Amino acid sequence: MTYTLLHNASTINYALAAVVLPLIASIINLLLLGKSGKISGFISAGAILVSVVLAAMVFAEVWNKSLIHVQQLWFTIGATPVYAGMLLNNLSVFMLLLVTVIALPVHVYSTAYIKTAEQNRYFTYLSFFCFSMLALVVIDSLVLLYAFWELVGFSSYLLIGFWFTKDSAVQANKKAFIMNRIGDIGLLSAIIILFAQFHTFDLVQLFGDNGLVYRSVIQNGVWISPAGQMPEVWQYVAFVGIFLAVAAKSAQFPLHTWLPDAMEGPTSVSALIHAATMVAAGVFLLGRVYPMFNVYELNTLAIIGCFTAFLAATIALTQNDLKRILAYSTISQLGYMIMAMGINAYASSLFHLATHAFFKCLLFLCAGVIIHEMQHIKDEHQLDIDPQNILYMGGLRKKMPLTFIATVIGCLALVGLPLTSGYLSKDSILIQAFEWADGKGAWYKIIPVSILLTSCLTAFYVARLIFKVFFGEFKLKEVLPNIHLHISDGSWAFRIPLIFLSLCCLFPLFSLHPLLYEHAWLHKGFVPTDYLARESIYHTIIPAGINIASVFIVYWAFAVYIQQSKLVFSQTNFLFRLSYHHWYIDTFYRQVIVKAVLLLSNALFWLDRIIVDGFLHLLQLTLILLSGLAAWTDRYIVDGTLLLITQLVKLMGDFFRGFQSGRVQYYLFSMLAIVLAVFIIKLLI
Repeated sequence: MTYTLLHNASTINYALAAVVLPLIASIINLLLLGKSGKISGFISAGAILVSVVLAAMVFAEVWNKSLIHVQQLWFTIGATPVYAGMLLNNLSVFMLLLVTVIALPVHVYSTAYIKTAEQNRYFTYLSFFCFSMLALVVIDSLVLLYAFWELVGFSSYLLIGFWFTKDSAVQANKKAFIMNRIGDIGLLSAIIILFAQFHTFDLVQLFGDNGLVYRSVIQNGVWISPAGQMPEVWQYVAFVGIFLAVAAKSAQFPLHTWLPDAMEGPTSVSALIHAATMVAAGVFLLGRVYPMFNVYELNTLAIIGCFTAFLAATIALTQNDLKRILAYSTISQLGYMIMAMGINAYASSLFHLATHAFFKCLLFLCAGVIIHEMQHIKDEHQLDIDPQNILYMGGLRKKMPLTFIATVIGCLALVGLPLTSGYLSKDSILIQAFEWADGKGAWYKIIPVSILLTSCLTAFYVARLIFKVFFGEFKLKEVLPNIHLHISDGSWAFRIPLIFLSLCCLFPLFSLHPLLYEHAWLHKGFVPTDYLARESIYHTIIPAGINIASVFIVYWAFAVYIQQSKLVFSQTNFLFRLSYHHWYIDTFYRQVIVKAVLLLSNALFWLDRIIVDGFLHLLQLTLILLSGLAAWTDRYIVDGTLLLITQLVKLMGDFFRGFQSGRVQYYLFSMLAIVLAVFIIKLLI
């Protein structure tokens, strides 16, 4: 027992150190503001490297073993104690390791990608971002979860608007911040409802095995738990709050529009945000609170996740901005994960979260190298071009062979072709989607069919990206035939992360069997041990069918964009314009929602200025007039009366003072005059 306690204590200390080290690096870099940026890069990269080692040690000690939970009293609300602590279970240590492993190549890459003069501020923000996400995944309390949830949003706000001198970057981080506040309101509301129902913030007490949520039921319109009861509607309100939080962080419809605009930040930031940090936080939250959802709520998640995946894939088909194509791809893949949660494919959702983290981080870092070199061409030849526009690219595989190979590997994993990790995780979702729909109504088939169609769309826009960027001739040569390309794969700070992530996108990292997702160690860690039976024909026909279809679609894209066949899509039809303009959702928000909010705000401003302020000004004027009247009354009536009395008293005093001369003969004369006057008056009367 003593050994176990000491062993758990050391594991907790390792986990705490892995979380805190990026914070220490951020503080040190903050104190070094104005110093050499290279030092900041080494400090942050060194801190995250040690965090990777510690996270791996924690993972080895906790994975598929008993959870470790420690806490201590934080504060008390009335008679309710609130604890703060750490919860290490499979989900926690998986996310802890994933975030650090993804963050490490991003840090190394950033030392070459970010200008030296900007590195100090950049690594201060980046380390704080990593700390916020790492803390989010290991805490054991809803209160702390909300606190670090907010810190993740705040640090992403700083990074998205890193180049704050660009108006587009300022608008992008403001948009991301505002839309995520909508989700944060939902999460806070859900936390308040859960506390009111269960009287605790402890995640283990709430969602652990045989926890309070497991033992709660809805009967006769009442939500009953061992700790209390409330009307059934509050359970659904809590779900809506959780969903809003997930939709905002993980960019699901209708709160997805901030993510493509977030591309205004450095590409290395995009790699981290899109891979395993901010957007993954929504899926992680679903994993944390998963026991609270009933079948109707899970169906809602499945429908919205499926629709978001399809929506984003259709938009990616026509985009020309390299990073925006990848951004919409991220939204689509997150839709897969949310849908998987909704169809009870919990393990497959988290499995795809892990595989997606590697190949999406790889694709963004490859995009960063390409954009970096295109910017070099733009500056060298003083061209007025967008270095992110794929229409200016082409033939880059000859000049950038490593980046080309890495991009192809990442794209193959994104499409889900064999021998990649993406094949295992994506096919697991597709197969389970069809199995889930079996035995249900015919309408349920729409979800697996739609997600299958989305997978085909993914193959097309990925092939379009590769052919536009790496094949054919360099497009600028058509305008400037004498242009010379002095570009390459960049320094080793670029190349090493690409090589590392490319290897992680292949199947051996997750399974020794390249075709069976059930053999993946990560998948096994989140499902019961009796789950591994292959019970339906979908396990055979879905992988075979989707891969054959993907190959034909890639060839179709090759015919369209390389062979220049007549299969060119019209850019004037409605479907093209619908895709190119993002289904007009942003336009709707700007023209309807934003204008309505501004109109309401202006109306409230007018009401405040004219009615409220007018009433206050009238009241002010009335008080001023009353004060003036009171001052006049005081000055002329009260003070006048007192002055009159004073003058009368003075006159009387002056009059009677004349009688006091001090002469005896005058007094005798006066007495005689008075006696005579009295005598005469007496005679007259």
